[in-house]
Amino acid sequence: MPLFHRQDTGLALVTPTKFTNEKELQTLIEQNLDVVFSCRLVSSEFQTGQRHGGRIDTLAISEDGNPTIIEYKVVESSDLVNQSLFYLSWIKDHRGDFEVAARASLGDVDIDWDAVRVICIAPGYKKYDLHAVEVMGAGIELWQFKLYSNGALLLDEVFKRHEQRTQSDDNSSKNPIMVAAGKKAAETRLTGSYTMAQHLDKASPEVATIMSALREAILQLGDDVQEVPKKHYVAFKVAKNFTTIEVQKARVLLYAKLDPSTLGDLPSIARDVRSIGHYGTGDLEIRIATEAEVETAMEFVRRAYEMIGG
Repeated sequence: MPLFHRQDTGLALVTPTKFTNEKELQTLIEQNLDVVFSCRLVSSEFQTGQRHGGRIDTLAISEDGNPTIIEYKVVESSDLVNQSLFYLSWIKDHRGDFEVAARASLGDVDIDWDAVRVICIAPGYKKYDLHAVEVMGAGIELWQFKLYSNGALLLDEVFKRHEQRTQSDDNSSKNPIMVAAGKKAAETRLTGSYTMAQHLDKASPEVATIMSALREAILQLGDDVQEVPKKHYVAFKVAKNFTTIEVQKARVLLYAKLDPSTLGDLPSIARDVRSIGHYGTGDLEIRIATEAEVETAMEFVRRAYEMIGG
């Protein structure tokens, strides 16, 4: 389908173009890491040492504190996947090297080794690469890009890891609402050893019901929504988090990635937490203690999802 750029009342055809070299693509992504992947740059062209003789294109840390590796190609190449597997193995065996680099670049940061995020960016992938990554289950994200003559850059995730069903999914068979959510959750990414069941263990039955309703509504926002249980919260993300939820015994604390200053008058259950420390990511806190408050919260969750391009 042709793509057009609107110019007043006219339309101009936008055609695909190419990056001059890999460095041009790398620099663009590194200068916009927070916008694209919600990451902070640790190092560019990071040397892995004489023994390994490698050089990681981009070393970063995610908004969840996970070490992140990004590799680039401006032509379709299986070397990209092979390199990424090599660096994934390296970083797992050299945690100290990453921690030293991260703290030298960013200061005192919390690093979560529960998962390592590896991102490959290329104009396309061979079917053999897709199959290899899926079979190995190495946790590599494959992103495909398209650059256009008007400067627009399209990034599309063409491979996502599959998660195993969590305990809460298995127990959901008795609840028709949770069956649908459980099927969707089975397709999403579980990046670490934490499960939804562990978060629900600390909740009262009433709060567990609230969390189930929230989870169902969030997962139904789109096929691209991923559910990622972390140690202190559950993240819902596309390329980056748009909502995180902390489950407490008597209520749920939901944080939406929105700028509270642009939202006008907030409901009584919401507040601006830009200057208040909290688990998870997001500047708008919504305190949910009853099922009736779920829909109020979802109005902001939908807005946050749309803001990141969902």
